[in-house]
Amino acid sequence: MAVAALPAPPRTSVFTDVGHVWWRETLTLVRDPFSLIFSLLQPLVFLGLFGPLLAGLAGDGAPFGGSSLQWFLPGVVVMITMFGTSMTGANLQFEIMTGAFERILATPLSRSSLMVGRALKELTPLVVQAAVITLVAVPFGFVLYPLHVLVGLVLLGVFGVGIGALSYALAIAARKTEWIFWAVQQSLLFPLLILSGMMLPLETGPGWMQVVSKFNPLTYVVDAERVLFAGTVADPAVLWGFAAAVVTALVGLAVGIRSIRSATI
Repeated sequence: MAVAALPAPPRTSVFTDVGHVWWRETLTLVRDPFSLIFSLLQPLVFLGLFGPLLAGLAGDGAPFGGSSLQWFLPGVVVMITMFGTSMTGANLQFEIMTGAFERILATPLSRSSLMVGRALKELTPLVVQAAVITLVAVPFGFVLYPLHVLVGLVLLGVFGVGIGALSYALAIAARKTEWIFWAVQQSLLFPLLILSGMMLPLETGPGWMQVVSKFNPLTYVVDAERVLFAGTVADPAVLWGFAAAVVTALVGLAVGIRSIRSATI
């Protein structure tokens, strides 16, 4: 007697898959809210220590009305985005070692949703962190433009997906040697941050740093965030920022999907 074949599981959309992955990863934050609270300390320390140092640079001719916080806070938001999304691969390495990742690959989830969902999970705390540090900065002279900040967070979301996917690919490439992931991640992260002008203005730096920064996509993202946080949208810097974010996202997803399809876990 012939046995009827089981029907194939229904295919879901990429957006649905991303939602499932994001919710699965976000549950770890819900179960451990203290990690989110602790992650607020670093950006607050940066604001507290670098803000007074930059105050001397913010004279009458300083950008955005002479407020050091107006210039520096967007850079801090970009910094916590980079720290969060660039560590997407660290969680993946843990799942590879425990065998959890193999079980995830056995599901009908699309490969791109695994990377996008994880990157968006890393961006979720950013919304909370950005809101907290922005509200903390308001009594000290920071002028808040809520809608412009929202556009800036969308920009960081697109850029963060690309960085998260590249981190994902790096974790797969270094799956057999964990220290390689951290060596490459740390070696690339801090030069990118410094050469973006995130903490200090590059205009006062040597010429070679200014030239190299032009090839750093993070530079355009930081410039766009500063323009947006200053209350301006119709500025070429915003277009360049979104262009850099979209290119980074496309390249990251292409590299990440290729890595996950070709790797043998």
